[in-house]
Amino acid sequence: MGDPIDRILEQWRRERPDLDLSAMDVFGRLAQATRMLMPQVDRVFTKRGLRQGEFDVLAALRRAGPPFTLIPSELSDVLMMSRAGMTNRLDRLEAAGLVERSLDPADRRSFRVRLTDEGLRIVDDALTEHAANLARLAAPLTREDVDTLSSIMRKLMDGPLGDRGGGGA
Repeated sequence: MGDPIDRILEQWRRERPDLDLSAMDVFGRLAQATRMLMPQVDRVFTKRGLRQGEFDVLAALRRAGPPFTLIPSELSDVLMMSRAGMTNRLDRLEAAGLVERSLDPADRRSFRVRLTDEGLRIVDDALTEHAANLARLAAPLTREDVDTLSSIMRKLMDGPLGDRGGGGA
């Protein structure tokens, strides 16, 4: 009879044979994969006292390269989140000693966010384990599968899902 998504689709096909449910199949599987994936991803971060969003901030600073510094609006833009949400994350990370904020010498109305030495150590350690964990989770896929899936997801994100001007979340 297949997996739970197959059973749901078969029921809908029986009840509503007039509908094309191929997209429901794809998005149902994406949702199910996300629900199964996230706890395994989050474990890497929670071991270090981080939430995924906090790791994302540390990773954005790390990707910026030395001196691992950005202004909050750059972080908000890179992480596609509100300024208020960014402030909350920065407060938590600063309290943990993983980032520090200082006035921006080029604009005294703004400040810069920099990874501390401990923040750099934590993000590098977490990234190493995160990459290995994702590779483990993707192990059933061939390199070609990964490339194909990545290409398909890119197409999907270039369509209505990626349209931030619309009514989507």
